[in-house]
Amino acid sequence: MLDTLRLSRGAPVGGILEPPLLVVFPEVGRAVPAPPGNPKRAGNSDAERAFDVATDDAMMATVAGRYAAALFDLAKENGKLAEVEGDLGNMQSLLDMSDELRLLVASPLYATEDQTRAIADIAAKAGASDLTVNFLKLIASNRRLAALGDMIKNFRALAARNRGEVSAEVTSASALGEEHLNELREALKASVGKDVQLVTRVDPSMLGGLIVKIGSRMIDSSLRTKLAGMRVSLRGTA
Repeated sequence: MLDTLRLSRGAPVGGILEPPLLVVFPEVGRAVPAPPGNPKRAGNSDAERAFDVATDDAMMATVAGRYAAALFDLAKENGKLAEVEGDLGNMQSLLDMSDELRLLVASPLYATEDQTRAIADIAAKAGASDLTVNFLKLIASNRRLAALGDMIKNFRALAARNRGEVSAEVTSASALGEEHLNELREALKASVGKDVQLVTRVDPSMLGGLIVKIGSRMIDSSLRTKLAGMRVSLRGTA
């Protein structure tokens, strides 16, 4: 298990000044092996071989995507994929339930040290693994905690892809029951031809209906969107 996680700053990728992430195992002085098509960067020592997670995948063009990919590979290397995925699912549930936690994560007004300490304590009390806690401390210290929700979503998408599944993000006004989730899962499977992992989120402001996202595709049947469309139509007939 890692004692710490460390990301070095690198050259811009896709115009964004964020790592090509250098992920190092501090206790053994070796980096995560770069996957095929992502050769190590020249100029780094053997003890700090770069793992460049920037790919042609649209996910990797984002800061959240690259951090998620770095965590994914560390978790996979250590045989902790299921554990870390569960940890992140728990963190997303806490974010959905707590206005205070969302404020802690999103607000730039908190000091870095306070954010880092608080998110680590919350994750530890929720039973998260050391790897997950260290990752949360890392992104807090790098002032990237506001992107945690997107990192969780991207990690889950990578984990689903690793299992040969498709990840679908489902947002509803209230929590969906298991029967409804199973019906939705089967409908999406019939559409895409693969098993579908549902990542659920609750947004009371939707009022009703669903928003389903699969990759770049989105189906928005929320009552909020329908009401907005109705208001536009009414303005046009006034």
